[in-house]
Amino acid sequence: MPIKKEIEKWAKDAGFDVVRITDPSGLEINAAYFDNFLENNHHGEMKWLEEKADRRKDPLTLWPDTKSIIMLAKNYGPSSNPLEMLDKKEMGNISVYALGKDYHDIVKKRLKQVARQIHREFDAEVKVFVDTAPVMEKPLAAKAGIGWQGKHTNLVSKEFGSWLFLGSIFTTLEIDPDPPEIDHCGSCQSCHDICPTNAFIAPYKLDARRCISYLTIEYKGHIDREFRKPMANRIYGCDDCLAICPWNKFAQQTSELNFQPRIELEYPRLDDLAKLNDEEFRKVFSGSPIKRIGRNYFLRNVMIAIGNSEDKKFIPLLKTKLKEDSPHIRAMAVWALNELCNYEEFNNIKNKYEPHEEDSNVLTEWNA
Repeated sequence: MPIKKEIEKWAKDAGFDVVRITDPSGLEINAAYFDNFLENNHHGEMKWLEEKADRRKDPLTLWPDTKSIIMLAKNYGPSSNPLEMLDKKEMGNISVYALGKDYHDIVKKRLKQVARQIHREFDAEVKVFVDTAPVMEKPLAAKAGIGWQGKHTNLVSKEFGSWLFLGSIFTTLEIDPDPPEIDHCGSCQSCHDICPTNAFIAPYKLDARRCISYLTIEYKGHIDREFRKPMANRIYGCDDCLAICPWNKFAQQTSELNFQPRIELEYPRLDDLAKLNDEEFRKVFSGSPIKRIGRNYFLRNVMIAIGNSEDKKFIPLLKTKLKEDSPHIRAMAVWALNELCNYEEFNNIKNKYEPHEEDSNVLTEWNA
């Protein structure tokens, strides 16, 4: 069996849905886009993108001995349209990718399985990477023919739509590369039109600082007032630009049990999430990427969702959150109270509030 066919078989046996081959050259245009992204500070507080920028722009800087890059993808397609969750205002809307087990662990384990077989059978050196490594996975996946980067900068597949996890195996083995996929977006700009915060400044250009996924996951500060109402009930990530893509008509529900929504996360009630203490948060989100942002920033997001719920039943719960140690939670609890209470109710609560030290953001919300 030819080398490529053997690797494809091993990858499918390991559970991957797509496997394509490319080489480490020809990413100059993508590197230029990335430089522009950093120069305009569109990455916000994601300083780790700056720190290893050179490695990210050129695979040979990451590993000079690389001859071929095996790009692998795993389908995580949802059973229903994620946009439907926006109507359930009393529920927390969590990005599809985070509803099951942490894909980093699942994908990396399977990459290693395939890499070991390549090393054993062909005596080739191998290195595996998934997401957190300084690799431009989406450009490499497009170059390998898995899909193309849409106008929202995410990968789109003719076979799986928006829902693919990516991983890569760098190797010293020389393998004939697959042809790249062409761009099939055409005149469509549905992903731009649906973005609640206007995070796309032009086709194929994203200002992450305006992106709800960035704000709810990466940003460690007080979320600007401009973005709170558009966040609606999104408490971890945002799937709007992915879910609206018309190529999802070809998407398939994942058969991977690890990516099925955990029962406690499929329709999570905002009041249940808001009541989690630190120990409970770590227990509920064990094995989930959500655990990494920590309880305080997660509850900051939950407070905003409650403020957008239009449901006064949350007012007693919000009052208890004014006693939280985290100023991020307290400030957003004040904002949520301002959204749900009438003028007299809000002022009665305000008059009883005892400010904490270093409470400037909370006080700003009281006086807004």
